[in-house]
Amino acid sequence: MSGPPAVNRPLTVAVVQTAPRVGMVAENLAAAGERIAGLGGRAQLVLFPELFTTGYRRDGMDHLALAERVPEGPSLRRLAEQARSARVAVAGTLLERDGEKVYDTAILIGPDGELVAKYRKTHLYPAELAYFSPGDELVVASVGNSVPVGFAICFEHAFPEIFTALALRGARLIVIPSAVPRGYEYLLDLRTRARAQDNQVYVASANLVGFDGESDWCGGSAIVDPRGEVIAQAGGEAEVEIVATIDPGRIERERHQEPALEHRRPELYRFQRPGG
Repeated sequence: MSGPPAVNRPLTVAVVQTAPRVGMVAENLAAAGERIAGLGGRAQLVLFPELFTTGYRRDGMDHLALAERVPEGPSLRRLAEQARSARVAVAGTLLERDGEKVYDTAILIGPDGELVAKYRKTHLYPAELAYFSPGDELVVASVGNSVPVGFAICFEHAFPEIFTALALRGARLIVIPSAVPRGYEYLLDLRTRARAQDNQVYVASANLVGFDGESDWCGGSAIVDPRGEVIAQAGGEAEVEIVATIDPGRIERERHQEPALEHRRPELYRFQRPGG
């Protein structure tokens, strides 16, 4: 596998833990814009949670009506203006419409306001299958000369293979916009740390927080280093920002100390269905 070349330039990442109002796109974009503006000069990449522009809900939401084309949609254009004004890159997920299909799509906007990459969630939570279509391609992209970024969305933190594939394609930071409710904090915490240490990369998870009238989101957004150690973490109650710097040199030191990826034997990994 190949991807963007590894670079040794640090990247300062801000994770914004938000409580969007369901269906209130203009209001949510305005709130996101305030966060982006406030992080200008303090961070190079601002990461938001899953569906931070619309809120996350399955039943009772007209997904097709709320979904927008990428990159032509008004939400992405507004985010592009905000990113360009603050001179920061912006990532998160929104509802993308393509014909009659709706995707849960991660976007990466550069500090010049241009769309750098989009990633359609490939592994849908079973209950999402009635609402969203799955993507069929993993994505690694970089903003300028900064570290390559890979994408996974929420439930996908349950699939170690995704993270290894992204690491082998050159990702040094993997971002996970999420909508994890209370009662599942342990999954968000454990898997964010495990996926980082498994592949000796940085992982940043941005989770929703607060009660939206139906779901109570658990927060707990985090930035984790290549040893699986938490270097910044949000609590479970408030809309907050956490900031940390990604040091590519630390990844190389960890991989030199324990060269696990180099010594994989993929010919032995014959994945089967459970019990097969």
